Amino acid sequence: MSKQSPVGWNETSISELLKEGSLYSDGDWVESKDQDEEGTNRLIQLADIGDGFFQNKSNKFMNDEQFNKLRCTELKEGDILIARMPDPIGRACFFPKINQRCATVVDVAILRNPNADPYWLMSMINSSQFRRMIENHSTGTTRTRITRGFLAELRFFAPEIKIQTKIAVILYNIDQTIEKTEALIHKYQQIKAGLMHDLFTRGLTADGKLRPPREQAPELYQETPIGWIPKEWGFGLLNDIVNPLRPIVYGILMPGYGFDGGVPVVKVKDIQDRKIHIDNLLLTSPLIDNEYRRSKLKAGDILLTIRGTVGRVCIVPHELEGANITQDTSRIDLLGGNNEFYSFYFETDGATRHFSINTLGVAVQGINLGEVRKTPIPKPPQKEQVEIAKRISNINRHIDKEKNSKHKLTKQKSGLMHDLLTGKVPVKVDQEEPAHG
Repeated sequence: MSKQSPVGWNETSISELLKEGSLYSDGDWVESKDQDEEGTNRLIQLADIGDGFFQNKSNKFMNDEQFNKLRCTELKEGDILIARMPDPIGRACFFPKINQRCATVVDVAILRNPNADPYWLMSMINSSQFRRMIENHSTGTTRTRITRGFLAELRFFAPEIKIQTKIAVILYNIDQTIEKTEALIHKYQQIKAGLMHDLFTRGLTADGKLRPPREQAPELYQETPIGWIPKEWGFGLLNDIVNPLRPIVYGILMPGYGFDGGVPVVKVKDIQDRKIHIDNLLLTSPLIDNEYRRSKLKAGDILLTIRGTVGRVCIVPHELEGANITQDTSRIDLLGGNNEFYSFYFETDGATRHFSINTLGVAVQGINLGEVRKTPIPKPPQKEQVEIAKRISNINRHIDKEKNSKHKLTKQKSGLMHDLLTGKVPVKVDQEEPAHG
């Protein structure tokens, strides 16, 4: 952090911001086990600490005897928890209200009742400039951490409390907007999951309505190796409906490290959320591409990742017509089915179960093309496939819209944190701010 203080800001440290009676300590080490009749006390771990929010991921509990052996103080709502180990190191969040006694592990520092605005301080600890200082003072090779002493004494600039509160309110409000956007994304994802279950088990009638559930109308359904499906549907294997002129294949084994003006190559890492992120695609030489012309792409092809991370799915967009793929991805072109419908089917329990059962390997997992070709599939009428794909695509558009909003808000917050927490943009306090927390 720059040694030049913004006007009116004073250099300080976490230790100097502790008022009399406040707490700064580390959690202690304690053996833990999964919840049972004895385990009624929560053990809060590194996995629970998000970058500015509590993730509530761990499921570790202690019995009363274990809890009472801890040398640390029991956690309280509003404590700032700081991770002394990655990832990333130094991330901080507030401890929420939990209706159980809770303690934490040795690599989580606890900061309570600072002589500063708590939200401002938590945001400062999570800022990029503070993060860089922490990384510079971390120690270790395989398990990097920052010591409690270094963390407490790192120097940074702090404005007066009124400005801290003003900054905190601005950041709190944008965090609330991000949180609401995340809740909306989660809601749409739940709707999508329920919709996909219904559409791939009940399908749609000619008038566009879901068939009644099997429990209400068993005569409308048939039992097959892929479960109960409508009687009007067929079933079989994926290879039954593949374009014979463009069979399921994987791509280039060694695409090289880049070739100016070359042919774009899609890797597993480029496929996220059913999309190909095209900004940083590797370009391979036309010579290598020609050797693997069998795996060249056309708009509308399905891509299914088969190695490393198995089961990512996307549809090839028009701008990647003529591109290629690596050996870790399979290309699928269907002649007897709707590509979009089956790309969604690959995300259902029936398909993912097949992928999971047939995925092999330890260090690098993968599924071979023979098993991909034998993926069991339903075969609804073509018109029904199109309508089902249309309905799922519609809910996906809502999810994408909210994810884009979240991305913009996150970038906006990052810019605000840099400007406000460094004093680059002065904050004027000319009116009372609403409470936050």
